[in-house]
Amino acid sequence: MKEEVNLVGFLCNWCSYAGADLAGVSRFQYPPNIRIIRVMCSGRVDPELILDTFLHGVDGVFIGGCHFGDCHYLEGNYYAEKKIEMAKRLLKVAGVEPERLRLEWVSASEGERFAAVMKEFTEEIKELGQAKFDIERLEAARIAAADYRLRILATKERKLLEEGNKYGEVFTQHEMDRLLDDMVRDEYEAKRILLKLKKPRSVKEIASVLNMKPNVVLQHILDLKRHELIEIHEIRDKTPAYIAKTEEDVE
Repeated sequence: MKEEVNLVGFLCNWCSYAGADLAGVSRFQYPPNIRIIRVMCSGRVDPELILDTFLHGVDGVFIGGCHFGDCHYLEGNYYAEKKIEMAKRLLKVAGVEPERLRLEWVSASEGERFAAVMKEFTEEIKELGQAKFDIERLEAARIAAADYRLRILATKERKLLEEGNKYGEVFTQHEMDRLLDDMVRDEYEAKRILLKLKKPRSVKEIASVLNMKPNVVLQHILDLKRHELIEIHEIRDKTPAYIAKTEEDVE
């Protein structure tokens, strides 16, 4: 017997939410596992919010938006697509199946399709089973998702692919994917180290705990110190032990 799963859906007010409403009015049946949250635009659902939703114990997250060309805010669904791709990258590095996150376009007139998509998604999550993940790893991914560099890159990806950067350099999809993968991995590793520094640790200790190369840990330590997120707590046998700064220290 398959396990029951808990799902959360963020639905665009103008299309997908109206489609869900039509499904109800038309008595199209779909599983009751999903809890729906109405948002004004699918493009407003940030990766940080998605990862935080998983941290609160859900097994799958569904994002519903308008079809391309139908967005009430013109380009919101384009931003949604890139943000969901970013969220999936973060889920993957945190050890969570990216398939637990799904994005679909459903118009206000597609009540029957909404019900069908909900049935399909619920069945897919039941096949995966209840979400089992390392809370600290997922928390590191959530903190990484809030980093301004990843947030900017997620929203600027389309422009970089179509128009290029300020130097006129246009990225190919392959180059962009590689850049995103590298940045996601780097930010995730840095945030894992930051979480481990709630108590004093040396570079070698962190490398051992996280199974990372000491030279990689050292580079992240230098970056975190440069951004004033950590400080030297003490010196042990000529080896510095670092600790994360509290919010009061940062202020």
